[in-house]
Amino acid sequence: MTDGALLKVIRQNPLFEGMSDAEAEEELKNYDARQQEYARGETVIRLGSPVSRFALLISGSVQVMTDDINGHHMIMATIEPGQSFAESLCIQNTQESPVYAQAIQPSTILWLSAQRLRYSPCFRFLLMLSRKTLSMNDRIQVLSKLTLRDKLSALFSLLSISQGDEINLPFDRESLAAYLGANRTAVSREMSKMREEGLIDFNKNTVRLLTHNNY
Repeated sequence: MTDGALLKVIRQNPLFEGMSDAEAEEELKNYDARQQEYARGETVIRLGSPVSRFALLISGSVQVMTDDINGHHMIMATIEPGQSFAESLCIQNTQESPVYAQAIQPSTILWLSAQRLRYSPCFRFLLMLSRKTLSMNDRIQVLSKLTLRDKLSALFSLLSISQGDEINLPFDRESLAAYLGANRTAVSREMSKMREEGLIDFNKNTVRLLTHNNY
C-alpha cells in the first residue's frame, strides 16, 4: 500500500479525521506507529495477555472474540479498515486481556502507543468512543431479542439503514452464528425458512430484503 493510500485509510478513524497528510504523518510519529502483517487465522491479541498498544486496522478484517462458559466462540466485534480496537484495554492498563482477536483475512495493522491517547485532543477520543458505543448498542439490540428469527431480523434491519434492501453481511455463516450466539445449522435453517416465506433471498453473504416493512 502506498503512503497516500495508507493515510487515506488512517483518516477514516476519528483520531485522524480531518487531518492533512503532513498532520497525519506527524501524529503517527507521536503514536510511535508500528506496522505488522498477519496471515489469515493468525492471533492478533491473545486471551489473558497484557495489552500495551492499541490497533488501527489498515487492511483485511479482524474479529474480537470471547468464549462462553461452554467454550463456544462469541464475536464481540468485527473490525474493518480504518477502525481501531483495544483502546479501552490500554487505558485501563489491562494485564490480562478478557478477549482475543484473530485475523479472518490477511491483515495489516498499525500498533499505536496508548500513552498518546492521554494527550490527544479530548474531542477526538470522545468521538471514537461514542462511535464504538453506538456499535455496541446495535449489538445489544440484536442479542436482546428472544428468538433466532428476531435476532436475524434485527441485524438485517440495522444493516439496511446504511446499505438498503440488499445488504452484505460482514460475516461468513459460521461467524454469523458466533455473533448471534447460535448454532450454525440453526442459523442456516432459519434463514432458509425466511426465504421460503418470501421474507428474504440470499446468496452467500449477500441478503436481499423482500418485505422490508416487516423489519
